Amino acid sequence: MNPKIPSVELRPLASRFVVAACVACSLFGANPARSAEPLNIVMLTHGAATNAFWQAVKKGFDDACARVQAHCQMVFTQTDGSIEQQSSNFQAALARKPDAILTTIVDDSALTSMINEARAKNVMVIAYNVDQSGGASGAAKRQAFIGQNFVPAGRSLAQQLSRQFPKDGPIRVLVGVSAPGQNWAEQRAKGVMQGLDDWKRANPTRKIVIDRLDSGTDLSVTGERVGAYLTAHPDTTAYFDMGFFHAAVAQTLKDRGVPPGKVLLAGFDIVPQVLQMMKAGYIQAEVDQQPYTQGFMPVMQVYLAKSFGLAPADINTGDSLVMPAQADSVIALAQKGLR
Repeated sequence: MNPKIPSVELRPLASRFVVAACVACSLFGANPARSAEPLNIVMLTHGAATNAFWQAVKKGFDDACARVQAHCQMVFTQTDGSIEQQSSNFQAALARKPDAILTTIVDDSALTSMINEARAKNVMVIAYNVDQSGGASGAAKRQAFIGQNFVPAGRSLAQQLSRQFPKDGPIRVLVGVSAPGQNWAEQRAKGVMQGLDDWKRANPTRKIVIDRLDSGTDLSVTGERVGAYLTAHPDTTAYFDMGFFHAAVAQTLKDRGVPPGKVLLAGFDIVPQVLQMMKAGYIQAEVDQQPYTQGFMPVMQVYLAKSFGLAPADINTGDSLVMPAQADSVIALAQKGLR
């Protein structure tokens, strides 16, 4: 489903690739080394244009395309999260015979045959934001993945929030799986469960109840579903969302007059609604997967491969945690469309 404040880290491979890409930008950004026609790159997503997260991805994509003077198009779905619409968009993109298709892979089977068809036709395919669950060994022959390692990110988030659990008494946790069955939601939830298991092992005498809920990928839906759970379970300690939709839960708590921090909230992705609720004290931790990087770096990978024969490489855009103390500095970047 990311320029950057000091908390952001990239793994060594990613760091080396960023350096290489930046060198390529400075040397060839204004005058690409390729003598052929400008690159034709299509970026596909499973998200709708109304989803705030994707605007930072698009900003990175547009900036990178301008750097290398490529012909680029980002294609959204009409319905947020629609695999069927993304599949149709992939077919249409492939018919245009582009140099490269950049795509999310939220389902292990829906795009596989089309990705492999594209590769057979010498069209580069790079996955970003969401990869197939098997990674490079999966059935889809994508050439690299630029995005977050979901399971470790979820585990880090749970470890961070569990440090704020009450020191005594029972604990009740709700894990909202925003899109059951989709790779990003399931793997993040798996990581969160691992982090909660870590807490249980460290606190063997404490009672903890963990429930799982299909929380949805729409702010209003998530607010209603989780709000109903909180009504039925007023003893809830914490809620984990696999996206940014807990911003609506924060608003529900605020509307009900529940004081900040009574129900701990944490999730993924830095969007304005999350930052606002973090400043208000209702959200305690958030994972930043760096959407700008996910838009920018795939274009650089295509440029380097097509211009210099450099093989695409995976880039982990990280599991950096943003805490309330950092909200103001992140908001400044968000206002520029970078976060």
